[in-house]
Amino acid sequence: MTEAAVSDSPIQGLSADEARARLAAEGYNELPSTASRSPLRIVFEVLKEPMLLLLLGAGLIYLVLGDLKEALILLAFAGLSIVITVVQEARTERVLEALRDLTSPRATVIRDGDRIVIAGREVVRGDLVVLSEGDRVPADCRLVEAQNLEADESLLTGESVPVRKALKNDGDLPPLQPGGDDLPFAFSGSMIVRGTGLAEVVATGVQSQIGRIGQRLSALDTEPPRLKLETARLVGLSAVGAALISLATVLMYGILRGGWLDALLAGIAIGMSMLPEEFPMVLAVFMAMGAWRISRAGVLTRRAASIETLGAATVLCTDKTGTLTENRMTVAEVRLASGEVHAPARAGEGAIPAAGFADLAEVAAMASTPEPFDPMEKALHAFAGDFAYAGVAPRGGQPARNYALSQDLLAMTMVWPAGDGTFIAAAKGAPEAIAGLCRLDETAMAAMRQSIAAMAEKGLRVLGVARAVVPHEDLPETQDAFDFEFLGLVGLSDPLRAHVPAAIAECRAAGIRVVMITGDYPVTARAIAEEAGLLIDGVLTGEDIARVSDEELRALARTASVFARIMPEQKLRIVQALKADGEIVAMTGDGVNDAPSLKAAHIGVAMGARGTDVAREASAIVLLNDDFGSIVAAVRLGRRIYDNIRKAMGFIVAVHVPIAGLALLPLLTGSPIIFWPIHIAFIEMIIDPVCSLVFEAEVEEHDVMKRPPRRPDASLFSWQLIGWSLLQGGVAFAVVAAIYIGSLEMGMQAEQARALTFFSLVLAIVSLILVNRSFSTSMARAILRPNAALAAVILVVALMLGVSLFWPVASSIFRFGPVPAADLALSVAVSAGLLLALELIKSLLRPYLKF
Repeated sequence: MTEAAVSDSPIQGLSADEARARLAAEGYNELPSTASRSPLRIVFEVLKEPMLLLLLGAGLIYLVLGDLKEALILLAFAGLSIVITVVQEARTERVLEALRDLTSPRATVIRDGDRIVIAGREVVRGDLVVLSEGDRVPADCRLVEAQNLEADESLLTGESVPVRKALKNDGDLPPLQPGGDDLPFAFSGSMIVRGTGLAEVVATGVQSQIGRIGQRLSALDTEPPRLKLETARLVGLSAVGAALISLATVLMYGILRGGWLDALLAGIAIGMSMLPEEFPMVLAVFMAMGAWRISRAGVLTRRAASIETLGAATVLCTDKTGTLTENRMTVAEVRLASGEVHAPARAGEGAIPAAGFADLAEVAAMASTPEPFDPMEKALHAFAGDFAYAGVAPRGGQPARNYALSQDLLAMTMVWPAGDGTFIAAAKGAPEAIAGLCRLDETAMAAMRQSIAAMAEKGLRVLGVARAVVPHEDLPETQDAFDFEFLGLVGLSDPLRAHVPAAIAECRAAGIRVVMITGDYPVTARAIAEEAGLLIDGVLTGEDIARVSDEELRALARTASVFARIMPEQKLRIVQALKADGEIVAMTGDGVNDAPSLKAAHIGVAMGARGTDVAREASAIVLLNDDFGSIVAAVRLGRRIYDNIRKAMGFIVAVHVPIAGLALLPLLTGSPIIFWPIHIAFIEMIIDPVCSLVFEAEVEEHDVMKRPPRRPDASLFSWQLIGWSLLQGGVAFAVVAAIYIGSLEMGMQAEQARALTFFSLVLAIVSLILVNRSFSTSMARAILRPNAALAAVILVVALMLGVSLFWPVASSIFRFGPVPAADLALSVAVSAGLLLALELIKSLLRPYLKF
């Protein structure tokens, strides 16, 4: 045990022996952590993925067949996918101990009559913990002593305003639950922002409030990526289908034509042509590249597949504090006793208000701790600092006397020497308490109530400010003995982030419903929601939700856009109700209280800069810059990735039609075998980089953020997409098959016909690439969109094709014969016609197929 003596105390606390015994019996003050995964263990987990196993299996098949180049290419893709996944997963392991770290700060306790500093994980039930400004509370405690004590419990409740603490008799103890003023408890993970206190530990580890959140978190299952499951099923079916067709081809060739060696080679070629290794490669590369692209926008992706899922989100549940707002208090409005109103701009901006506002700002700062932890007092000091150019600034030094806030009088007073032998008493607090100190008459009280109501409608937390001049050093015992003058009211708020309204508007244009779920008060929640541009149809509170069943909550959640005074378990209920109603739910948050709902949602989006490690660990996506607008960027990228995956998958299906068709054609016509395994391997070397480079690099469609989210049950491989792919592949097959049959009819040798057919097939593949670049616009417009990868791939394909046709060594390997230039030119012309025909068909079918 690490110990450091601080000072002696007359209170004994636990003895060292008692503390050791309880530590041994009840365990450390921490949560059981998920066992961290080593890189080797992550590799083994990755290797269990069926898609990656199939990719490795395809490479091994090519290796057994002796096609070293194709085998190395496939194995290289597999290795790259493993490396990317391991790096991404290992990167996230650093936050898996987040809950333990948060619940284990240093703690000052009293043992054997001495104050000692120990590790927070060594605090035990019954310990007496010393609490001071700036301390993180190490465990759930009951207060024994408290002097002007306030705590920030936003990590547990989501409320940005600190809460007061007060002692209670044993018979008056409320439930051990965070949130609300004048409770006699301090909770693990909260921050002391004012005052001092002494508290007895009543719950540690999993028994604490934060521990219970952690237990709920561990009991939730992360949503599996639907796209990955769908692709895995298709890959399995494709592999079975390829094996059956390959076997049938071998038998049919052998029985009908008697050449069993040729039959075996034809079967292998067809099997290779139909092996679906592109599907897992496309998904792995697209997801990894998507994670890299979105990281450049300040978004960390913990599970790459979640980017695509975010593009399908129909509901975005967002916390208020720290997500929509900046999680810091600022002075939003001030009102003088005369009724004048001023809404402060940023420091140094706007017109200088009347002198009375400068007096109000200075006195409000004087009524605050000189170096505060309380966010409200920090805001008051900052507000007073805005008047520095007018010659007014908060006074330095220490007050002559401090009158603390109490349950009986919700106001506090600081008395400062004025420098001429007099003193200035600066008071702030609840407006009613300040009005009582100032002994306002009924007319002044009515005016003040009217001002308070107007400020409260805007969701502001209102404080009253007063000043008294004391001509001598003989200060009274209580605050109400001063002759206070009422100066006015200060309204504080947690300001909305600048980019939030635009981000919410774009979400609405994209068909995404934004729902705010907060632990704050309904008035404050409504004010922020209106400012952010959320559609409001009433505000549902935690009390409302507590009274309804899960079925009734599903009905309410269909239309509600603002939930206020929500407890953590109720956030979870809301998310689960939306999911049960068929919504794809994205949940944003930054606090410990958000962690269960972040993990339960389809996509958990945590705030990185201000958010807690617990929230990040529970989420799939982390906004590193805490910019709500980054969510829109993530949605846009998710939709772009999904579109490009569909383009790549559609291209794969289309391109395998002419490949498989040409491999089967000799069986039907009795002509020489066209393609051997080397030809299929060459074509695969074209298809793979096209899928992984060209389609992944395609920019977003022009309507990507103007269309509603796809249906939650929409299949990646819809019948429309499959039908369109088979149609264009069939047209390409018909054209290339006609060239092959025509060349034989014209008397070409088999080697010449094979070379011309292969050349035509490659050109047909290029045509399919260009046609599938865009579903929503014509090729003429799509071709103007930048895609450096496309130009590079076409250049490489042209060079490889030229080498295979005109370099004698390569020609002999491919069994190609010389082809007249006129025939090659005719093939180019036919391919151009194929491209135009496919574009015409696409334009005619687009309104019906809804690409």
